[in-house]
Amino acid sequence: MRVSRRYSRICVLALAGLTSLSSGTVFAQTRVAPPTAVESAPLAPPPGASPVQMPSVPAQTPPVPVPDSQPGPQPAPTLPGPVEPQPVQPPPTLPPPGQSLPAPPAQQQTGVPDPNATLAGKRGDSSDIEEVMLAAKSVLLLPGQASWDQGFQRLSESFNALRAEAQKAGLPVAGRPLSLFVETTDDGFRFEAMLPVALPAGSPPPALGPGVKLSASPAGRALRFLHVAPYDDIDSTYETITAYLEAKSIAVKDAFLEEYVSDLKDPGDPNLEINVYVQPK
Repeated sequence: MRVSRRYSRICVLALAGLTSLSSGTVFAQTRVAPPTAVESAPLAPPPGASPVQMPSVPAQTPPVPVPDSQPGPQPAPTLPGPVEPQPVQPPPTLPPPGQSLPAPPAQQQTGVPDPNATLAGKRGDSSDIEEVMLAAKSVLLLPGQASWDQGFQRLSESFNALRAEAQKAGLPVAGRPLSLFVETTDDGFRFEAMLPVALPAGSPPPALGPGVKLSASPAGRALRFLHVAPYDDIDSTYETITAYLEAKSIAVKDAFLEEYVSDLKDPGDPNLEINVYVQPK
């Protein structure tokens, strides 16, 4: 087992200590004999002097040794100093009977509807086909129909009417305009123009003009195809969609959804951006 150098040194020091204790060296204890008593005799008087009578001194009793096991006098214990009293928290002040407690401060709502928000957020690479999840939005809906030659103009007029209706009802715009194509023929198509709006919570439905109603945009899993080209060239985008669905054997719903990231002002705008959503069955 590998151990650290620090741990090895500790083990060596510990073993060295144990070895010195168990080396077998015996140290003999040398006892020092106590000093012997010195006998003293009275001095002889000088010649011609009479002997002096020395008073007898009583023999002193040697002190009794105190065994080492007997404890000596213990010091008096030190008493702790006075304990300072802790401040007492005052009890909460209650309102008088019949008066309610104050309400907590309300949190301010900072969310502002984004009139340029798209259903699936920011797009990725224009060359990729993205699988996205659409969230339903509250919309003002206006149905209509048009021929293929008049399609761009009728869609633009429908969105202008919906914006005017939202302004009259005091509803903030909350996203880019949409059109759901519910039926197509050789002569034209039927559609539902939609404009996402923000509805105030708890407010009654606003009064709307003739033909306009409140509804919700399509929701759920969808494939997003991107068109960045003049509106007259949108047929090429639908050809790409058809080829992709056939190659992947994907069955989709009959209706398809267009989201106009750019405003419909000029059908020949080469930078016109449109999201086309196709929902699998």
